[in-house]
Amino acid sequence: MAPYFAAVAAAILMWAAFPPVGFGVLAFIAPVPVLWALRRVERAWAALGLGFLYGAIFFGLLLNYIRFVGVVAWIPLVMWLSLTSAAYGLLVWAFRHWPANRWFLLAVGGWGLWELLRTRMPFGGFPWGTVGYAAGGNPGAIGSVQWVGPSGWSILTVAFAAGLVLYLEDREHWRLVVDTGVAVLLIALAGSLFPPNPDGPSVRVAIVQGNSPCPQSHCQNEKQRIYQSHLELTRTVPRGSVDLVVWAENSTGGLFEPEENLDVRAAIVSEASRLDAYFLVSGTRSVSAEEFLNVNVMYDPAGRKIGEYAKRHPVPFGEYVPLRDLLAFIPQLDQIPRDMARGDRAVVFELPQGLIGSVISFEGAFPRRIRSEVEVGAQAMIVSTNESTWGTSEASDQFIGLTRVNAAAFGQDMVHAAITGKSVFIKADGTLSESTGLLTAEILTGEIRLRTEGRTVYGQFGDWLLFLAMASAIAAIAIPGEGRPEFGAWT
Repeated sequence: MAPYFAAVAAAILMWAAFPPVGFGVLAFIAPVPVLWALRRVERAWAALGLGFLYGAIFFGLLLNYIRFVGVVAWIPLVMWLSLTSAAYGLLVWAFRHWPANRWFLLAVGGWGLWELLRTRMPFGGFPWGTVGYAAGGNPGAIGSVQWVGPSGWSILTVAFAAGLVLYLEDREHWRLVVDTGVAVLLIALAGSLFPPNPDGPSVRVAIVQGNSPCPQSHCQNEKQRIYQSHLELTRTVPRGSVDLVVWAENSTGGLFEPEENLDVRAAIVSEASRLDAYFLVSGTRSVSAEEFLNVNVMYDPAGRKIGEYAKRHPVPFGEYVPLRDLLAFIPQLDQIPRDMARGDRAVVFELPQGLIGSVISFEGAFPRRIRSEVEVGAQAMIVSTNESTWGTSEASDQFIGLTRVNAAAFGQDMVHAAITGKSVFIKADGTLSESTGLLTAEILTGEIRLRTEGRTVYGQFGDWLLFLAMASAIAAIAIPGEGRPEFGAWT
């Protein structure tokens, strides 16, 4: 039974590395018990069971708030993530009798492959629970994300854990844990000494968090009341105090969408003129009876529309239903009668100070979505989100944890704006401003600086350390050498 207790312990430790506990240092220890357990069971089914158990407990706890929209959403997601964890467990187990150095490379590269696949498929992937966000978000470490990215910190973290497992088994393997431990400390120290620090022009920003009259549900005149709340709050912003006003995801929509409703647009244009400020307004727009758009629209102080970004990565089973005809027997899917039409490109908005990019909600968790904005010139980022579905749960803190590490990865200041909270300004070095509350209507003002010195290493080369780890794992299997078993000797 010891291996199963170890898998449970690993899952709980990893859960505690993320919000609401958020003790990120635990990420370096959490994989140890489950890796140890996978090297001690004798049957493939036991390895699959250990991997599945770890995934079910970790992801089940981490994403427990998804139950708010129904267990029909929570259970399939956790089951899928647990199955991917089981597959990784089988991989680690299959090579357990191989030489320590080769197993080490396989365990680390295999973890990288696991995270790479599950953050890209199915339906575009799901990055919550990526260990690099917990490890890379630690003080000091976050400054170094600019070089290795969240995925690189996943590799460093699991390398240390795998080395520690081998050291606990045999003290002769001390080099693996010492070398990886030194690498972790050195890169964290470098991040502390040389954090990203944009030195371009500054932009004064007001995040208008209008709140929802009926979070976690729908109510009469909801869209109108959300829009009016944002408008009334904006009217309290002093003239000349800001350069940019941000209304977050779903602040407009339905009959109260500024490109369709001239009165709504006139009210927004009036405030832009009064404040002499640019306005980014986010909302939904009907395309047809079957489709809608989720867009960020930017207006200049004269009220001219200067650009529009359409969300490219919809939330599966939230903004669209994959395999709708096949899954028609699930009655809960009737709550999503239309699918989101996807945008087809990254868009940046030109302000006098420089270029600002934006993504919408779910997209902010994906480095590749932000990177695409950086590639077309974005010098600072806006993440516009809603969050009303999740009430007072830890969902908002988890999402901020993801966007915070992504901001550091690209060395850019970020505006994290939410309808119901928490809204916050994120500096390129990971520093957070004071945030708004949950389910409150308030305005948060702050200043961001634009990045003018070009892309970070991670912004330029992406997940280079992850791919290096995967290549090393392939080499560990393919390259002949002393102590390498024949493939028939896996077990």
